[in-house]
Amino acid sequence: MSEALKDLAAYAKERLDAQVQDALVAFDELTLIAEPGDVIAVLNFLKTDVQCQFVCLVDICGADYPAREKRFDVVYHLLSPRQNQRVRVKVATDEDTPVPSAVEVFPGADWFEREVYDMYGVLFTGHPDLRRLLTDYGFEGHPLRKDFPLTGFVEVRYDVDARRVIYEPVELRQEYRDFDFLSPWEGTDYVLPGDEKAK
Repeated sequence: MSEALKDLAAYAKERLDAQVQDALVAFDELTLIAEPGDVIAVLNFLKTDVQCQFVCLVDICGADYPAREKRFDVVYHLLSPRQNQRVRVKVATDEDTPVPSAVEVFPGADWFEREVYDMYGVLFTGHPDLRRLLTDYGFEGHPLRKDFPLTGFVEVRYDVDARRVIYEPVELRQEYRDFDFLSPWEGTDYVLPGDEKAK
């Protein structure tokens, strides 16, 4: 399988000369690395080329690397049922640089891009309806960024009496408990309530 991937990597590198920065084969997976301005041409080539035919967009996801200058990766996962192969296309971007939308090439990219925008804050130019998908419209921040606070500052709940979503400061509703992590088959060092009569 890796030989076929190496051949595909060489073919893609040859045909997409300046548009693909690198083609890596690792763990029996091919990854093509492109610039944001070239990603639509790369995706279109992978979909329409006779040797490739990656007609199925499986997923678009994001990754956050805050230490890098271009902290976000937008990752496209494609499948070619005819070739029985998968390929990954990676694009690096920052908070201010938008990535062109792939909706024109793969109409199914619509909600995937909305999810990446919602979770990471990556902008997509040319998207027909770029708005939040998983969080509330008034939600502040992007939950999958590494700098997003773990507990958050507000909690969101639906109030039946007010018939709307309300925001309240976070409060922990239970004290931290002292758990024993003993196996139930070994027994405890103390007497459990109700077991006083067992002896």
